[in-house]
Amino acid sequence: MSRTRSAIHQRVPTEFKTRSDELNTEALLESEVSTRDQECRIAPIFVVGVWRSGTTLLYSLLNAHPDIRLFYESDLPVLWPMFRIPWMRKTWFDKWEYWNASVSRHDLDPHRLASRPASLAGAMDRAGRQYAEEKGKKVWGCKSPSYYDRLVYLAREFPQARFIVIWRDPEEICSSVIRAAATAQWFARPRFTHKALLACKTLKQQCNRLQSMGASVHQIHYRDLVGDTSNTMQGICEFLQVPFTPAVTLLNKADRSAVFEGAHHSLAKGSDIVSRKARHEPLPRALNQKIQRYKALWKAESGDWLLCQRFSETGATKPGILERATDQFWFMMSRLWDVAPRILFCILPTSAWQRYRRLKYKDAQWVHRQLTKKPTTLRRD
Repeated sequence: MSRTRSAIHQRVPTEFKTRSDELNTEALLESEVSTRDQECRIAPIFVVGVWRSGTTLLYSLLNAHPDIRLFYESDLPVLWPMFRIPWMRKTWFDKWEYWNASVSRHDLDPHRLASRPASLAGAMDRAGRQYAEEKGKKVWGCKSPSYYDRLVYLAREFPQARFIVIWRDPEEICSSVIRAAATAQWFARPRFTHKALLACKTLKQQCNRLQSMGASVHQIHYRDLVGDTSNTMQGICEFLQVPFTPAVTLLNKADRSAVFEGAHHSLAKGSDIVSRKARHEPLPRALNQKIQRYKALWKAESGDWLLCQRFSETGATKPGILERATDQFWFMMSRLWDVAPRILFCILPTSAWQRYRRLKYKDAQWVHRQLTKKPTTLRRD
């Protein structure tokens, strides 16, 4: 009987055992790399707010600090499925570049990103270190409104991360969205103002969960940032435990080379800090009434919310159960409309998306050209 088992064992193809050994070795190496990365990982900074709430202004001011360099909407964390599939991690930086030109916009060296990361956090830390080191800075981070519903996920991936959340009155946000929609297709998508309104509450829920987890969170209001820039930035520097410097209160020397192209970023690329409150255009009547109802609801529910503290009393009634349920349904549909393409993008090969963009835009690099004038780092087209 023992001789039979020995014969069977000898008949197992050598290549099967070799492949098994290779997989085990690769898994062991990835585990060692992951442990080593976690031990030397720099605690990043995440700047988050709803679209058109002043995140780009805050990004520009923070980037003027001699110790800090932030990515501009790198959005790598929204491509998280790519890091759950081992063979997809091999080309992660190419897919990241094709998603929103992040590698070329931030002047990253793709050769330094080429080795396979063990996780999303490892990949982002590697890119962040490279980006900060290019300017001799110590701390990296990222600003993006796309993280408004992913703060808890980021806190789990980066346990030592620090979060700066900026709030702005939803009336001003929606007014800015409507202006931006005139020149940017992204903001012209159906129900975008509706999504921006309800995203405020989602961001608040995420903040609450971060605080319950013991994460480092600092919250500011847009009006304080533009109206009392010096004191607001001093508070942020204290929170980040970096020295305050007057450079973080000025825009004239801010590096905004990674900011997207487009007229809707004209103020963000200017040399002065400008508040649009004085030139606030009236909103469509139905939208304005809905915003007033939600402001009344949130003020009643969360009076300590920094956003609600700036709401004036208007006597508006709260939205009814049916209105809230309907609005929540459409908000969930909008979020699904955002998430589904991200998942598909991660799963399908880059070549499939190149064919898709050639069919849709007659140009595989059309999206890239809308975002930046820098040449793509994509190795194949």
